[in-house]
Amino acid sequence: MDDTSPIQKLIETMVRLRDPNGGCPWDIEQDFKSIIPYTIEEAYEVADAIERGDMDEFKEELGDLLLQVIFHCQMAHEKNIFTFDDVVTALVEKLIYRHPHVFGDEKAANAAEVVKIWDTRKAAKKNNDSAIDGVTLGLPSLIRAQKLQKKAAKSGFVWPDPESAWAKVEEELAEFKDAKTPEHKAEELGDLMFCIVNYARMNGMDAESILTKTNKKFEERFKAMEHHLANANKNLTQSSLDEKLTAWNMGKEK
Repeated sequence: MDDTSPIQKLIETMVRLRDPNGGCPWDIEQDFKSIIPYTIEEAYEVADAIERGDMDEFKEELGDLLLQVIFHCQMAHEKNIFTFDDVVTALVEKLIYRHPHVFGDEKAANAAEVVKIWDTRKAAKKNNDSAIDGVTLGLPSLIRAQKLQKKAAKSGFVWPDPESAWAKVEEELAEFKDAKTPEHKAEELGDLMFCIVNYARMNGMDAESILTKTNKKFEERFKAMEHHLANANKNLTQSSLDEKLTAWNMGKEK
């Protein structure tokens, strides 16, 4: 009877795929940087499965994301940098260190107090020169903007209330409208978007999630528009804008 654990089987499978003698040519050619897009994509596919409530796909996508972890660990092991066990050991140590209210003597009565403990212990391990250091460059821009703003707010650099933040949005909108050159317009549009993210954050909203839902809504309404045009025997590309807007509104009402 094979009593090898599932995770050990996965590691051994990855070793076999990366074996220069008989392994997979594609897997052998990869390095840390080349699989970055796949690692990011798999994380988003996990989030997508959760949003859609598809638990079978959720399970599959978690497996695909785990594959990325094993892939990186195997490549690191081949270079004598670290192993999968090293990653797991470091993670366990980090979890214990950042949860002294569970594994130590500190107390946390609610989630907000837990976050304070987590942030304090996380900061103690970092050697940051700035209060906003430590926000990953590879994050999507909306998420990174919100994290930068959150860090700045913890240092006291924050509008006193959401109304003040909204006034800044209106100010940036006016500056965008007054911009004359494409370069200046692009700069002011960036400022406007940043301020909108900040307004959302101060109202307890996540800008990335909001835009994800809006994208989904647009997809559904666009496809409904296509459906209504097709039922009217009209071609999408040849229909006038008025015809498209009429079909769009029909889909919107539905």
